[in-house]
Amino acid sequence: MALSLGTKNKRQIALLAALGAFIVCFGGWQIYSNFAGSSSKSSPATSAPRTQATKPSPADEEGPEAEKLTNAGIDPSLHMEKLAQSEEIRYTGSGRNIFFGGVVAEPVHIEKPLKSARNNARANAPVLPPAPPRPPAIDLKYFGYSQDKNKALRGFFIHNGDIFMARTGEIVNHRYKVGSIRPNSVEVTDLSYNNTQTIPLSSF
Repeated sequence: MALSLGTKNKRQIALLAALGAFIVCFGGWQIYSNFAGSSSKSSPATSAPRTQATKPSPADEEGPEAEKLTNAGIDPSLHMEKLAQSEEIRYTGSGRNIFFGGVVAEPVHIEKPLKSARNNARANAPVLPPAPPRPPAIDLKYFGYSQDKNKALRGFFIHNGDIFMARTGEIVNHRYKVGSIRPNSVEVTDLSYNNTQTIPLSSF
């Protein structure tokens, strides 16, 4: 029994050794084939024979000869009559409008207006300077008079509740100068505006 087990173990060991050797040999062959393939791919570029560049011939460098023209028959003078003819040409068209794709319609006749829309009378009127402002009315009431021995009249005036008595030439309330005094009216000058007004007699 012991002998049979020993021989069996030896066979397994031999098989394992053979399998290991096969794996080692196969792996080494794969590695070698990879290195050999890469070297064989790079070797043609280095081992390929170099071809010597051929120098172009002088004929190839110059190219074909161009045609040489002569100036015989060329008139350098300026012909004014031909230039004038070209300037007189006017393009009138064929009656078609390229934008509308058809024949151009006749222009619409617009009648002239009978009268201009603008107010020419106002535009032509002379510009007058503005009128000076009117002076204010004299705020003074003449309500009576008296006569002295010399028959000179004295007027009685009222202004803002104040009563004044003044002769001709006297000034009322520092502003109004009394002029000629008559029984029915009196002339008073507003000194602030140099304005003279006639104030009628009014009831108190």
